[in-house]
Amino acid sequence: MDLPIKIKLYLISLVALTCLLSSCENDNYTPKPKAYFRIDLPEKKYTLLDKGCPFTFEIPTYATTKPDINAPNEPCWFNIDFNPLNASIYMSYKSVNGDLNTFLEDSRTLAFKHTVKAYDIEQQIINIPTHKVYGIVYQIEGNAASSYQFHLTDSVHHFVRGSLYFNNIPNQDSIQPVLDFIKQDIEHIFETFEWK
Repeated sequence: MDLPIKIKLYLISLVALTCLLSSCENDNYTPKPKAYFRIDLPEKKYTLLDKGCPFTFEIPTYATTKPDINAPNEPCWFNIDFNPLNASIYMSYKSVNGDLNTFLEDSRTLAFKHTVKAYDIEQQIINIPTHKVYGIVYQIEGNAASSYQFHLTDSVHHFVRGSLYFNNIPNQDSIQPVLDFIKQDIEHIFETFEWK
């Protein structure tokens, strides 16, 4: 049974109009980039950092240090700036004086404050008995402000805490290549860390 031509045209027009109207929602479409910007990673070379603190370690030659302006009375609080990578490690030192458990709990609390944005926080133990260096690394997965935090201690006299921050809005996908690159530098800090 064939429909008359007027009815066919009416049905086709009705379907076309329905499709057209249903596709006209007021969504603000933003085109997505096809890729992230290319990041030129510098060559890995290291130099000894001795700031007159009770510890030394090696940092990459492309990193610089500057005192922590928020702690002028703490000479061993400083920042390691990775200027070409737009990141910084905030370092702080405290003499233990029987307060080790307080420092350990503070370090853990500061790392776990990122659970709001993190989907996982992995903890890895640092154990280098030849240098009496012990600690924990907190690898914070997700779009948290700090992706990597750690503390180091000799369990008796010294406590050092570090936290890595990027100087931009955290987006795990875009910072991941740089994060992996800087993690290698932080692991080199652990390997070369010595108490005086």
